[in-house]
Amino acid sequence: MNESILRRVLLVIAVVGLAGGIGVWRTGLGPFDAGTIWTVATLPVVAALAISIMRDFWIGRFGVDAIALVSMSAALLLGQPLAAIVVAIMYAGGTVLEDFARGRAERNLKALTDRSPRVAHRQSTHGTERISIEEVVVGDTLLVRAGELLPVDGILLDASASIDESAVTGEPLPERRGAGDTLRSGTVNAGETFSMRASAVAEESTYAAIVRMVAAAQTAKSPFIRMADRFALFLLPATLLVSGAAWYVSGDPIRALAVLVVATPCPLILAAPVAFIGGVSRAARTGILMKGSTALEALAQVRTAIFDKTGTLTIGGAELIEIEAAPGRDVNQLLQLLASLEQASHHVLADSIIRVARGRQLMLSHPRDVREHRGAGLKGRVDNISILAGSRSLVLADKPLPGWARSGEEKYRDEPVLRVFVALGRRLAGVFTFGDAMRADAHDTLANLRSAGVTRTIMLTGDDGATAKRISSMLDLDAVVADAIPADKVAIVEAEKAMAPTMMVGDGINDAPALAAATVGVAMGARGATASSEAADVIVLTDRLGPVAEAVRIARRTRAIALQSIVVGLALSGVAMAAAAMGQIAPVAGALLQEGIDVAVILNALRALGDGRQRRA
Repeated sequence: MNESILRRVLLVIAVVGLAGGIGVWRTGLGPFDAGTIWTVATLPVVAALAISIMRDFWIGRFGVDAIALVSMSAALLLGQPLAAIVVAIMYAGGTVLEDFARGRAERNLKALTDRSPRVAHRQSTHGTERISIEEVVVGDTLLVRAGELLPVDGILLDASASIDESAVTGEPLPERRGAGDTLRSGTVNAGETFSMRASAVAEESTYAAIVRMVAAAQTAKSPFIRMADRFALFLLPATLLVSGAAWYVSGDPIRALAVLVVATPCPLILAAPVAFIGGVSRAARTGILMKGSTALEALAQVRTAIFDKTGTLTIGGAELIEIEAAPGRDVNQLLQLLASLEQASHHVLADSIIRVARGRQLMLSHPRDVREHRGAGLKGRVDNISILAGSRSLVLADKPLPGWARSGEEKYRDEPVLRVFVALGRRLAGVFTFGDAMRADAHDTLANLRSAGVTRTIMLTGDDGATAKRISSMLDLDAVVADAIPADKVAIVEAEKAMAPTMMVGDGINDAPALAAATVGVAMGARGATASSEAADVIVLTDRLGPVAEAVRIARRTRAIALQSIVVGLALSGVAMAAAAMGQIAPVAGALLQEGIDVAVILNALRALGDGRQRRA
């Protein structure tokens, strides 16, 4: 029989036995007296608990369930069957409560597993066939219909697609993807049917990794949880000592029984794992993967945060920083013309320009008579307008800059940027500046980390000092280290870790050693940096920095809830034991009191599943 069902059956037997005994006691009817009925209803719980304890002892595990066995057995031997049946109900009810609490905390894993992709539509010369995702191989062309889950990771082949990534990243609105963009399994096609090329098999795709990591978090024990388990081992001898002393001093064995009854914290020690599982599940809902409760506990204690620059504090690519337009020229028209022309280019900037134009909902035209000057720029016609785009030397030759463009030239003279000059009909119409731009949420993220208790923030980069200084001047940092090779990064991380628990945040392959060396490694995994993700303890699936601060907040709140549940629950049990030893609590009342404590503690631990922020009306 399933153990969860068995626990429910035992609870039903105990409750029916209690009710039946009370009925006989009140009416005086029936072949047996109330005490016999209560004793018989208690015995199945005692037997099941004894078997469970022996089985656990056989595999080297020992817990506080033994206190419940001792208290029920002592109640029966001392002729207190009512106390025994109440303890049996409290114990059986506690185990059912444990199942409920664990089920609530693990509900996210079940939801993840239930929506895992199972089929794919593979295209071939013979048409489209429906296959299991296990049959997909790298390079397969797959058709994804409207509303379907993406079966594996892949590359978009069509011009564009609308993807709902909420289940993977927590982003509520669909994202627009263009040809060549990376797509992740487990996301949903929120638009029209499109084609993609598989870049990974099912087991190595994003969604399978999410399920594996959250599943591992269900069983992994953090040092905090192991400490709670070890503490539980001292509870049995301490309880026996207090109950024996109460009996010795008072000469009343019932007092000893009352102490045993109130010291039955079976669900109590479950509070820590329930809270940690809840925290990991909560983080997964917001696009943050934590590799087990150990990672969560370590993250809760960080005091120093080290950030890589490129791709972490900055966007990590040639992004459009500024458009300077000649007087009388419309910025969006310039962008539309340039993006239309760049459709015929293979330059590294072409994708960025086209993406910005599409992001502004600009309609692109088909370029004609395109001629590429390798390494310098493009010339062609768009909507019957002659357009030349490229380097200053290509567009202006020896001509001087017009007055409106001189301020921009001075502004970016010593900056690591790319400048694209655009001429319409032989006259300079605009200048587009591209560079590694600061993430929009970088400043807020650092502020939120300080609010969460991080006292030291450092930027660690392999870039030169001038570039590092430009970025750091816009942020509230405690230190900046530039020109760092991977070995230098590891050395700096280890030096900081020796002074305080340290978090390293990075996204590139060269960050992997530093991520592994830190107390907690956090990988910006949205762009699929496999090496850094494998070395990290925490992976942020969204292409934003903000979730790093959110991960720390969730971790600290979760650990605080777990600690609160353990300390308050055991303190209340200690007070109840003292009161029982002094004869202030009877065995039956003690059992009811202890169950109330256990329920309160478990419900408190379940708060880790929530957001924790105060809502304003």
